Amino acid sequence: MTNNIGKGFIHYKVTDPNDDPINPQSDTLRYGASVIQGKVWITFKKDMNIKLMKPLLISSFTTIDGREFNVHIGDNACLMIFKATNIIIHSIRIHHCKAQAPGMVMGLVTVSKIWIDHNTLYNCEDGLLDVTRGSANVTISNNWFREQDKVILLGHDDGYVRDINMKVTFVYNHFGPNCNQRMPRIHHRYAHVANNLYLGWMQYVIDGSMGPSLKSESNLFIAPKCGSKEVTWRKIGHTNGDKWQFHSVRDAFENGASFEVTKGSVCQSQIIAKNKFFKLLMLNQ
Repeated sequence: MTNNIGKGFIHYKVTDPNDDPINPQSDTLRYGASVIQGKVWITFKKDMNIKLMKPLLISSFTTIDGREFNVHIGDNACLMIFKATNIIIHSIRIHHCKAQAPGMVMGLVTVSKIWIDHNTLYNCEDGLLDVTRGSANVTISNNWFREQDKVILLGHDDGYVRDINMKVTFVYNHFGPNCNQRMPRIHHRYAHVANNLYLGWMQYVIDGSMGPSLKSESNLFIAPKCGSKEVTWRKIGHTNGDKWQFHSVRDAFENGASFEVTKGSVCQSQIIAKNKFFKLLMLNQ
């Protein structure tokens, strides 16, 4: 994401947690993310609880950096990235947000080169994160997703064929406790899910439709003590089920977790030795 710095770079500091979507005021998050154009790196002066009155549309080449302080966005509208590129969202706590559109709380729509890193997302209406309408080159890393029914959706719907070009990477994320389904749900195209921790689930972890392709690599799936142990889910009688490509590579399974692979792949459980330690990233969230 080197395009976010360099010539013309602007450092903008948020000092005011208020929000006015009609007439954005200087020193607020909306002014820095939506009004100022060019390469803008946004930081915060102090701990903040920001209640957005309307969805915050983030401009291209914007970085929202919540490090050093506890920055919360919640209790109303949330973030929206639409037809934009080169955006970083780092170390923000997003929770109790209301859906901006059916199925969408934090929306990435027709975007490219987006990095969502080291954030905490929980307890929002419908899903936590949607990546849709031909978005590509999206990385979702080091985030903590918890306390949510529908977690992540990749792809607009079964009829939106532009999502066939979607490419999304999930790496080093923590899912749980109390996540139910869609971690993620994939329409049409490809997702690489690697080195994530799945701490239980209620229905399933990953599903898809319209011939999705998934590479699940080096994840740790810890099944719940009771209920569903299967990681994947397939709708009975789905006409595109034979086109799915779900592959498991060096995944680890505990508490009876299982992964139904497709296209002739073989799922081999990894035995975790008692003296094997995993280096977990401290999210400080």
